[in-house]
Amino acid sequence: MKEKINMRSFIQETIARKQRIAIPIMTHPGIEMNGNTVYEAVTNGEIHAKAIELLSKEYPTAAATVIMDLTVEAEAFGAKIMFSDHEVPTVTGRLLTDESAIESLPVPGLHKGRIREYLKANRLAAQNITDKPVLAGCIGSYSLAGRLYDMSEIMMLIYINPDAANLLLRKCTDFLLSYCKALKETGVDGVVIAEPAAGLLSNEDCQQYSSVFIKEIVDTVQDDSFSVILHNCGNMGQCTPAMVYTGAAGYHFGNKIDMKIAMSEIPADALGMGNLDPVGVFKQGTPENIKQSTLQLLQEMENYPNFVLSSGCDTPPYVPVENIDAFFEALNEYNDSRI
Repeated sequence: MKEKINMRSFIQETIARKQRIAIPIMTHPGIEMNGNTVYEAVTNGEIHAKAIELLSKEYPTAAATVIMDLTVEAEAFGAKIMFSDHEVPTVTGRLLTDESAIESLPVPGLHKGRIREYLKANRLAAQNITDKPVLAGCIGSYSLAGRLYDMSEIMMLIYINPDAANLLLRKCTDFLLSYCKALKETGVDGVVIAEPAAGLLSNEDCQQYSSVFIKEIVDTVQDDSFSVILHNCGNMGQCTPAMVYTGAAGYHFGNKIDMKIAMSEIPADALGMGNLDPVGVFKQGTPENIKQSTLQLLQEMENYPNFVLSSGCDTPPYVPVENIDAFFEALNEYNDSRI
């Protein structure tokens, strides 16, 4: 049985240490190394867990992460999902076509869709990875609402009928609360809540229609042994204060933000994570490109002890292994210079 990790101490030790750690959001290379397809991994908890475990052994990541699949929760509500052997799943169509559909929308149980397979993947990963934290993943309330009601339509709804928007956000949050509690019960050490759609909002709207709901989840599940990391790769810098309002233990940023500005706006006792481009650098770059980009980012972050090196989002399928190796080579080279 895995001994429970004190995540508060893990964060404090990370900030205090001279050398940097890396926690890329990365699962797909493990799927490929095991000879499986994306479809198999996102529909089978055992295959998913084996990919997480393989990567945890293969690379010196400071924590293991599950796939950032932003369709699982929408599917549980009844949304139609398009699957592919080689691409991440996507929501197709629109589940809710008007405000009356929001009123009649039931909050699903955790037996719907692929939720059980994701709980299984987290449980197996937590059982079998005993030397580092395992971080689950789920979508945020506003991003989930956008996938159910349509992303453009939800942006209009918050202005035209904020009561209806808040009702939908309430139902989304109620489901996510139950899901995050269940994820915590699997034995994982935290959850990365992905709220990219909230990055399209102003800081005021982000706080009102995203952060107040994420804060409720944080207040419910976060404690010494379980940390919430709030991911918002849509944030261009305008809504970092709203992200910080949630009280999460860490904040994960995408590649479009100025990481120095982002780090200056988060608490010194919270982790700031990011933000190498998962497509332009990890997938499409050369090993030389990724090494140079990694070293440059590490050098820019020298004044922020709470910085954690990461990808700006989930690395996509078919990232060259040579690029992943170059990423960690750059980290090792940087850390060797700090001994």
